[in-house]
This record gives sequence, structure tokens and C-alpha cells, in this order.
Amino acid sequence: MQYRTIANTTVSAIGLGAMPLSIEHRPDEQRAIATIHAALDAGVTLIDTADSYHWHTGEDGHNELLIARALARYGGDTSHLLVATKGGRGRPGDGSWTVTATPAHLKRAAEASLKRLGVEAIGLYQLHKPDPAVPWAESVGALRELLDTGTIRAAGISNVTTGQIREAHAILGDGLVSVQNQYSPAVRDSEPELLLSTQLGLAFLPWSPLGGISRSSLDGPSGPTAASTAFHRIAAEHGVSPQQIALAWLLTRSPAVIPVPGASRPASIQDSAKAAELELSEAEQTQLDDALPS
Repeated sequence: MQYRTIANTTVSAIGLGAMPLSIEHRPDEQRAIATIHAALDAGVTLIDTADSYHWHTGEDGHNELLIARALARYGGDTSHLLVATKGGRGRPGDGSWTVTATPAHLKRAAEASLKRLGVEAIGLYQLHKPDPAVPWAESVGALRELLDTGTIRAAGISNVTTGQIREAHAILGDGLVSVQNQYSPAVRDSEPELLLSTQLGLAFLPWSPLGGISRSSLDGPSGPTAASTAFHRIAAEHGVSPQQIALAWLLTRSPAVIPVPGASRPASIQDSAKAAELELSEAEQTQLDDALPS
């Protein structure tokens, strides 16, 4: 397993996005826990969750509680594991997602996450999404308070712009350690945020890093694209899945990148974790870069 850092914490270069274990079409608990255990067995030391990762009304924190149960039942060492959770979003039970990032809500949410995870302090707490009804500085200020009280050890922000990253960095200083935006071979709108994160020494955690990639190709709305052909061809040459090639490609974008692919089966995260050991040649990187849509 290749390793990278989030501030002064060393984590696996590939994390586990635990959301699929708790939202719609989630697996039963036995398979969900087996998936988390498979991630740990594969060397994954970063698990990404949120208090809003649930399906039905009244299930707040379903994913956090699931992770806590899985870790309690794991027979191996979990002392080096970083569980990163998020607050500021909600799910009313009708399939929609809400945003609430008032300071009062964020502080209550962090305390609730702390209890569900059963830890003394949350290793990494990320503001899930900016709330258009709340000044950004006020939401980030709540993270500053949580750092000062020791409720959280480090703070992150998600779904943000470069301007919001700069403002949060000015408020939090070294307390800000990560940015989590959507980024994948198919969706690269956050290129400026990735560049800024790298410059500021912040970890960049792409969510949905495999978005648009099927088991055999990277398809566009009209079917296979030039990128799908390139990812599929290079995967075949290496004898691995296109997902591994996509994750390995992401790791070449910046030393700040730590993808957190979602998984709902042990085999999926085992396959994703292997991408940390896969080396792409410069020629292969160029081929993939050239094949991607502009």
C-alpha cells in the first residue's frame, strides 16, 4: 500500500468511501461490515463518512454507527485508522438532501458524531457543503470553535470554491487540512481547487472518483468515448480493472490526492486498494490525459 499524508497524519493513498453502505440500495449489515473489514485487511487506513449518510427518516448517523460497530468487531489493529466524518447536510427521508451549516447546528452535529463514533475526539471533521443562507465565515468559525474545544483534531471543507478555500484557510490556519470535492476522469471541474489545495499543503479527497466508469469502460451519454477506450485498453494491458487505472491516474495528478472510492462489497474495495500499488508509465499517463474530454 502506498501512503500519503493529511497534515501530520499518514494514511493509505486509497481510502474507503462508506456512503454506499448506508444509503439507498445498501447491503445488509453483515455484508457492510465485511466490506469495512476487507478495506482494513487491504491496508486502507482512511474511512470517509458523514452524519447524513442514511436512507430513512430518523436514521441520522447510520453510517457512523455502522463503522463504529465494524471497528469494534475487527480483530486487527485499528490504532492508525483515521475516520473522517462530515456535518452540515441532512436527509428528510424522501431521497433529497438538505443543507444546514449554522454554527449551532454544526457544533451539535459534531458532538453527536463524536458520541456515535465512540472516540475522544474526531480525527477529521469536514463541513459537508456551504450553506447559502449562512455567511461562509460563520460556518467556518464553528470549525474553529470545535478545534479550540478539542472536539475535533483537524478540519476540512467539502464542495467548495477556491475563494472559500482561501477564506477558510485564513480563519483556520493549520487547523484546515483537507478539501473534498467531486473529481474523476469524467468530472474535472475542481481542477482549480485541486491546484490550490496542493499549493496550500491540503489533502484533496476526490469524492465519486470513479464516477462514469463502468466495469469495462468510461462511457459518455452516447456510449464509449476516446477516454473509455484508453482506460479499458490500458487496464487490459495491465490485467486489472478500469477502476484501478482510474484511481492510479488520480494519484498521478498531485501528491495531495487521496481518492475515497465508495464500495458496498468486499471485492470492490479490495480491487480499489490495489490501485495504490499500480504504477502508470509517463507514456500511459499522457495517453489517458490526451483521451480525456477537455
